[in-house]
Amino acid sequence: MATTTVRPRTLATEPAPRAHKAPALRHLGPNWYASVMGTAIIANAGATLPYQLPGQRVACQVLWALSAVALAVLLTARAGHWLHHRDQARAHLLDPAVAPFYGCLSMALLAVGGGTLIVGKDLIGTGAAVAVDTVLFTAGTAIGLLAAVAVPYLMVVRHKVEPGQATPAWLLPLVAPMVSAAVGPLLIPHLPAGQPRETLLLACYAMFGISLLATLLMLPLVFGRLIVGGPLPLALTPTLFLVLGPLGQSTTAVNQLADVAPQSIGAPYAGALGAFAVVYGVPVMGFALLWLALSAAMLVRAARDGMGFAMTWWALTFPVGTCVTGAAGLARHTGLTAFAWLAAALFLALLTAWFVAAAHTLRGLTTGRLLAAPR
Repeated sequence: MATTTVRPRTLATEPAPRAHKAPALRHLGPNWYASVMGTAIIANAGATLPYQLPGQRVACQVLWALSAVALAVLLTARAGHWLHHRDQARAHLLDPAVAPFYGCLSMALLAVGGGTLIVGKDLIGTGAAVAVDTVLFTAGTAIGLLAAVAVPYLMVVRHKVEPGQATPAWLLPLVAPMVSAAVGPLLIPHLPAGQPRETLLLACYAMFGISLLATLLMLPLVFGRLIVGGPLPLALTPTLFLVLGPLGQSTTAVNQLADVAPQSIGAPYAGALGAFAVVYGVPVMGFALLWLALSAAMLVRAARDGMGFAMTWWALTFPVGTCVTGAAGLARHTGLTAFAWLAAALFLALLTAWFVAAAHTLRGLTTGRLLAAPR
């Protein structure tokens, strides 16, 4: 009986698995820009508080520098993500849970750019600060307007979204133009008098309207989801604070714009815009405090149920920071001590949230858990 010799397959005849370059970047999503936003807002809010302590501005300069370095590192890492992991990057765009976080790129650029003119100028000079902010404001605004259109478009035509999937993260691409409206006024005094200043002023009000009206369309979906569907999953509970973003940022925007209106537009509009800052800002700040109380209660409930750390904890920073700057603007325009104390109290809450989120993020990076594949 003849025997048949079976040759074992060699490694040379088997197709080798394709290795990914820079594996640590594969799961680095756009949500990481929230850490830059949360760091930059402390510098911006702390430098504009009605109450200033010795060394406070220096601390704000350090935090602005930290946010600028973090932005540069993250931009480089995200570029590597798109270069080496395009399949994952496309998957993020087609994922309704991840795509809204592309609005964070715009807000990170705008927050660091605004901080450059608020405190960064102390370190690099006013001329360089204006140049840096001009670049970051232009890029951040363009990306923000693109995200405000592209992400809702994807949600309509590509994403398979159910009503029960609504989360406050859906607001992220819609808030980006409001951040432009809030930091744009910082550049107005550096423009030539006349039409350049008035053009930027009215462009900021237009972006204020874009974001506000889009938020008014989306927010009922989020609140309806909570009423009908019950609490969010534990890991998503901190995203409830994202609703504070358009509220606090719009209050900040109208107050910032009112500051520069007299040098940008003539009567009677300048006076009307100053009055609008108070007439709009006070009721919206009231609703922001109501939502803050509701979100805090839900956060305590989730913590009791065993909520662990996730990058969603950074939602406790930037949105609260916008309420700090909004309250500070109202204190400036009304002269009421109550708003000054409110800004200080919210700033202490912001600092606490930042230290907690930053500590857990550093620990997660050290262990590699935060860059691992999602389970």
